[in-house]
Amino acid sequence: MPTHSSPQFDLQPWHTFAVPSHSDEGIVVTDLMQLRSSMRAAKDREVPTLVLGGGSNVLFTEDFIGHVVFNRLMGRSLHRGEHECLLHLGAGENWDEVVQWSLAQGVGGLENLALIPGCVGAAPIQNIGAYGCEFADVCLYVDYLDLETMEVVRLDAKQCEFDYRTSIFKRELAGRSVIIAVGLALATRWQPLLGYGPLKSLAQRSDLSPLDVYKAVVQIRQSKLPDPKQLGNAGSFFKNPVISQEQFAQIQEMHPDLPGYPDRPGWIKVPAGWLIDQAGLKGCRRGKAAVHDDQALVLVNTGGATAEEILSLARHVVAEVENHYGITLDPEVRIYDKYGELCW
Repeated sequence: MPTHSSPQFDLQPWHTFAVPSHSDEGIVVTDLMQLRSSMRAAKDREVPTLVLGGGSNVLFTEDFIGHVVFNRLMGRSLHRGEHECLLHLGAGENWDEVVQWSLAQGVGGLENLALIPGCVGAAPIQNIGAYGCEFADVCLYVDYLDLETMEVVRLDAKQCEFDYRTSIFKRELAGRSVIIAVGLALATRWQPLLGYGPLKSLAQRSDLSPLDVYKAVVQIRQSKLPDPKQLGNAGSFFKNPVISQEQFAQIQEMHPDLPGYPDRPGWIKVPAGWLIDQAGLKGCRRGKAAVHDDQALVLVNTGGATAEEILSLARHVVAEVENHYGITLDPEVRIYDKYGELCW
């Protein structure tokens, strides 16, 4: 893959949707000094700037007329305490490789977050989560570069204002910060999280280990989610909608089989994949963009899809689900035009 800046930098190899797109400039940064220098230069020239990790949660709708920085700030360290193991991780580290590394060190706690694509730096922005665990559950702190002062700032987990698939980095600090490292706290005494359906059967095992749970999660994900190396996608395209208990009860009167899971008090989380599936949208296509045949939550590039085709398909899915159930889906994927992130 290219690692140097150049005019009309090809972005296609750098994001998992693999849609043809370019930026005016692209550069890989591997240390804090280089990151500061790159961001200062772009700021001085008043050039739009975008920072990417693994590119596993983005869709470019057109060429980006600015400066794209690929965060490859690396580093892993582990400190074992009496009650907790503390991990400090560079933002450019591959998330799943970190999960595997922690298990190899004999430290459990990240196994439910197995095989989530992307880099460590994206984890707090999105508050990644799967199978009963979220990044917020294990976060101790997040270090970021403040783009106004160019100083490093540390926020503890509470200050990050985590919520479902969002955080302060996606709201107030969006465009003003670049995450450079995270700190995680994992309990020394491991307790498995087995509340998610397919994992419940593991509770019967007396010899269960974190690695066993990791392998089970990987098997589940691989059976449900397409490999972006084989079929371009950005994982779950939509968030699971959270609706009021009153709205949930009203919809259940017409659709008794509507599943829902308690969220915060008074609110119910509904699986978006189920809604899309039940609306009859699996396999639906717009040009070379399609709703995945096995996992309705994933939109795929079957080969040569344009951003327009993917967006057209996504809007069709939203309209059909709203028509069937009165529930509005919001994208989990971050969508960019030539100037920056779009509001859906």
